[in-house]
Amino acid sequence: MPVVRRYAAPPTPWSKSLAEPKIDATAYVHSFSNIIGDVRIEANVLIAPGTSIRADEGSPFHIGESTNIQDGVVIHGLEQGRVVGDDQEEYSVWVGKNASLTHMALIHGPAYVGDDCFIGFRSTVFNARVGHGCIVMMHSLIQDVEIPPGKYVASGSVITSQQQADRLPDVQEGDTEFSRHVVGINEALRAGYLCAADANCVTSVRDEMITSNGDRRPTTQVSSQVSSMNSVSIDISEQVRNLLAQGLKIGTEHADERRFRTSSWQSGSTIETNNAAQAIAALEAALEEYSGEYVRLIGIDPKAKRRVLEQIIQRPDGKVQVAAKTTTAKTHSSNGSKATAQTASASNNSDLSEQVRNLLAQGLKIGIEHADERRFRTSSWQSGSTIDAKNQSQAIAALQAALEEYSGEYVRLIGIDPKAKRRVLEQIIQRPEGKVQVAAKSAPAAARSSSNSTPQVVNSSLLSSEVVDQVRNLLAQGYKIGTEHADERRFRTSSWHTCSPIESTRQGEVIDALEACMNSHSDEYVRLFGIDTKAKRRVQETLIQQPNGKAGR
Repeated sequence: MPVVRRYAAPPTPWSKSLAEPKIDATAYVHSFSNIIGDVRIEANVLIAPGTSIRADEGSPFHIGESTNIQDGVVIHGLEQGRVVGDDQEEYSVWVGKNASLTHMALIHGPAYVGDDCFIGFRSTVFNARVGHGCIVMMHSLIQDVEIPPGKYVASGSVITSQQQADRLPDVQEGDTEFSRHVVGINEALRAGYLCAADANCVTSVRDEMITSNGDRRPTTQVSSQVSSMNSVSIDISEQVRNLLAQGLKIGTEHADERRFRTSSWQSGSTIETNNAAQAIAALEAALEEYSGEYVRLIGIDPKAKRRVLEQIIQRPDGKVQVAAKTTTAKTHSSNGSKATAQTASASNNSDLSEQVRNLLAQGLKIGIEHADERRFRTSSWQSGSTIDAKNQSQAIAALQAALEEYSGEYVRLIGIDPKAKRRVLEQIIQRPEGKVQVAAKSAPAAARSSSNSTPQVVNSSLLSSEVVDQVRNLLAQGYKIGTEHADERRFRTSSWHTCSPIESTRQGEVIDALEACMNSHSDEYVRLFGIDTKAKRRVQETLIQQPNGKAGR
């Protein structure tokens, strides 16, 4: 059997009078893609390698101008079933203008994808209409429905009923900016592919990328695309990706010198996106907005409704490079002995110590992993010694021992949620060029005295241990606790009633007040919420009881 056939379409009942594709001269179709049958490709379209667009069984197809069809996309259609395109003609598949069909997406006719739509990796649209300006994120299924224009479909969603489609949230401005950015990037790719076919064009681009002194640099256009990575270090960017990959949310807080000394942080702009590029861009905006202040990154577990990470990423005197790459310089002291240059600033030391303390305070476990240069390049980390310490000083000592044991290697700190049995933090704390010294941060006298006392253990017959932990964490952060209740009708309309105010900040008394509200409204829904009294806003809402006394969690 020959490996390569002359004709892309096999002989079938539909291929007897198979029409030829109509491709605009400004479009780029990669030679490693298949375009079969009556496919109408408009101006400035990019068809990337590995795509399969087959209008043999169902046809015709329409691909609108400036749309990008990325690697591995499949577009196909059933013989039966049509959609009405924007030109009021019938099509098996219609894809509008400025749309992005990203890697491995499947569009199976009858299907309609409107202008300015984004279809995420490995998502499927079948027998459905996706209105103009919709954002469909990764691994989603859209089937047998019509998505109204301007709606957002989260990753992993399965939308197979019209009721689900009608309840989808609206696309936010940050989402549309991201979609336009993807279109712009692929427009540059299309231009680059077309340029590659012209030797004169390639030569001019290469010349443009070389400065007068012979150093190679990006062109202005490419530089503008990557400049957004400059203000956020690679390590912070990697950390953001790790947090988002675990389904965690990202937040920021800022404080001037006075507020920093009293630990009175103010909440920054909320970062709603689960896209790493957008989250990093939002972090950069926060750093710019609060220049001259301390800024810290917050990792939030939306299910447990608690923080899993607090990390300073900017100080008034300049941005903090997390686990910054440092060089070990050897100098001679006055007595002739060699001294190793300090490998990390004191501020970074205290930040890491503070982070360890925060992890332990939240009941999380500490672990480490290490990798040599080869394993680091392939992300094949090896587990290090287990850290079973329950207090900060023991954990710091164990970290220092690990750094010494794996000197000359990469070492990263792991935060582990033992209840959910998942990682909540991965942070590089040592590189082969130099160690990040973990120095314990001295605790205030009041904190030291309280740490020596026996911690209060509060149990509840009505509240789960997770809720009790959540109450403790909220109180530890200086928040107040409130409660609300609602019957079935009010719950459906989100019309909650407030229970008696809880003025106390003692955990036992707060638990008692929560149980009293639950007992008074045993046949209703009850939820607790945290209150930031300074910002005068809620910080969490957790359902703790359902009707008939069932626990909410």
